[in-house]
Amino acid sequence: MVAKSHHHSTVMDVLAMRPRLGDVTAQVFGGIALNTWVGGINPDAVQMCLNLGGKVVWFPTNCSGRHIDCHPEHAGFPTPTVELTTTRVDITDERGELFPAVHQVLDHIHAAGAVLNAGHGHPDDILQLFTAAHERGIDKLVLSHPDFVVDADVDRCRELIALGAVIEHEMLMYHPDALGWKIDQLLGWIDALGPEHVVLASDLGQATMPRPVDGFLTVAEHLLAAGVDAKDVRRMVVDNPGRLLDLDT
Repeated sequence: MVAKSHHHSTVMDVLAMRPRLGDVTAQVFGGIALNTWVGGINPDAVQMCLNLGGKVVWFPTNCSGRHIDCHPEHAGFPTPTVELTTTRVDITDERGELFPAVHQVLDHIHAAGAVLNAGHGHPDDILQLFTAAHERGIDKLVLSHPDFVVDADVDRCRELIALGAVIEHEMLMYHPDALGWKIDQLLGWIDALGPEHVVLASDLGQATMPRPVDGFLTVAEHLLAAGVDAKDVRRMVVDNPGRLLDLDT
């Protein structure tokens, strides 16, 4: 399991939970999302997170320009428990070039063998970011929910796949007690990209949502009922994520 927060590095949460996780057979990892509240594109925060065992670096999510333009109400994502100030975090300068700090972050990701997640960026910025990552030899690239906020079409996803990326879809969106999107939409993505290039994640765990495992079970049942082969469901839920996290699956 990877614990994600839009607001802080979750590595310290995972480390603090070690005594309670002692009897849990699943491995639990943390990561960091490069939003306002960790200093944006902050190479030092990334280095500390990864050196403490973090596995995933998300580029700006709800502080990206793309997210703010689409959902300015999501500062607390989804409901603020404390008053927050959201400052836009860009990854390119006025010339359209990646900031030097972005390259430093990529260096840390490469050194740690960590996962680079595109966050909620613009498709053009993501292509530029993943191209730079690919040139460095980073081979764990993830684009999350191309059809939510990011708005990356199938052709753009195929460009990213050619750079080594996998395309992630979230159970939260397709669970009937969460966002409740039609399963046909997910089936279309799987058919267009191939299960070898797709990762299914939960994006669940919030207090008001279904539990993550229940989310996987429910959506997996819908996929199987729709005719997706069990080995392909396993590939998207177990094998592909396992490679990203260096697990023996």
